[in-house]
Amino acid sequence: MVNAHDLLWGMTPAHLPADAPAWAVEAISAGHPVVVRRAVAPAGQVAVGVRGRLREQRLAAHMPIAAVRRRVVPEALRGVISPRDLPALQALEQLRPVLAQANWGVSGSAGFELATGIEALHALSDLDLILRAPQPLARELARALLAKLDKAPCAVDLQLQTPFGAVALREWAGPSRRVLLKTASGAQLVLDPWQAVA
Repeated sequence: MVNAHDLLWGMTPAHLPADAPAWAVEAISAGHPVVVRRAVAPAGQVAVGVRGRLREQRLAAHMPIAAVRRRVVPEALRGVISPRDLPALQALEQLRPVLAQANWGVSGSAGFELATGIEALHALSDLDLILRAPQPLARELARALLAKLDKAPCAVDLQLQTPFGAVALREWAGPSRRVLLKTASGAQLVLDPWQAVA
């Protein structure tokens, strides 16, 4: 069972679409992992994204589950220390004690860099985090957590992973009654991200 934001190793250039750009073939040939996307995949496959060196180099693809050789989940990266001194990594250091009691992990560029040692962060990078939230998080608690995240030295994008999809903490802490829930079948506006979408 894989989840969105997991990093997977084992994809080969043969698994890429026939029209895959050269940068994607290069990344996969170099043994880089792919990241699990939130999308419906054919039986026996998992929806993944290939990352290139540049921010705009992102390719949606499918990988056979049988090809997966290694998997790293975001939670496995929260204790990894980087030798680099960048705002996103400073933010991670600052927020570790804030999130210590929660089931959280590192995703995005920071997660990719911490898992691989490949430099993916720069001075203006955000810090992407996930927080597993199987039970509803009160909006007042979401606002209190957001206030702590906003003291970090860079922008922090935390996604609440509910049993039915993902919602941005910033949105759940905001004033709108309806929030955008990202699910495998697409994004939907919902009143409660912890309720199944009909």
